[in-house]
Amino acid sequence: MEKALYVSEMESFGRSYKAIVIGASGGIGFAVKEALQSDTACAYVEAVSRKTHTSFDLEDERSIAVLADRLNDQLGDIDLVIVATGALTVNEAGPEKALKGLDPSIMAKAFAINAIGPALILKHFHKVLPRKRRCVVAALSARVGSIGDNRLGGWYSYRASKAALNQLIRTAAIEIGRTRKDAVCAAIHPGTVETSLSAPFAPGRVVKPDEAATNILRTLDGLRPSDTGGFFAFDGKPIAW
Repeated sequence: MEKALYVSEMESFGRSYKAIVIGASGGIGFAVKEALQSDTACAYVEAVSRKTHTSFDLEDERSIAVLADRLNDQLGDIDLVIVATGALTVNEAGPEKALKGLDPSIMAKAFAINAIGPALILKHFHKVLPRKRRCVVAALSARVGSIGDNRLGGWYSYRASKAALNQLIRTAAIEIGRTRKDAVCAAIHPGTVETSLSAPFAPGRVVKPDEAATNILRTLDGLRPSDTGGFFAFDGKPIAW
């Protein structure tokens, strides 16, 4: 059987590292899970989604806490946690093009999925990270969440919720680093990927999910504790806040 075109082999964790991918039913999350399973150094991958874990709900804190405790009891310390959740279209409404399109219920839902959910994952899953060796927790963000890089406007709810996610990652990195000196906490922009989320809004170049997964894992593999709290593109380059 031929190997996939893009295969990622992570080196910074050593042998027999364990990983969790939350949001593994999405295009990018699924590809990340597949790439990790192809890595001979990876001893175990837990793919989390509402399809595989029916009681898991990103908007239900108790379900997140229960899952974190169960996986910690089952697997012990986890070296790599990737949060690949997110929503660009909410309740069938796409990104707002102007202020007149703002809907408070849509905005609240966008924040619940893109910022609050990942924050609750950080709250409960940071406890499964090892204290005395390298570990990484990363969440998929988006370049449009950059305030400094915003030159086109629009996309209010998505931009703001991803900017909130970036701040949450930055803040969590400081706290996590106090007890886990070798930890890296990062926000990652995956690029424009050929998925159902981005397809309607991607007129330019897009990459296949397996290529995006390789780029993401390669970037995470290269980050060091001094990079914790950072916002990075798929190619490892920092993005302005």
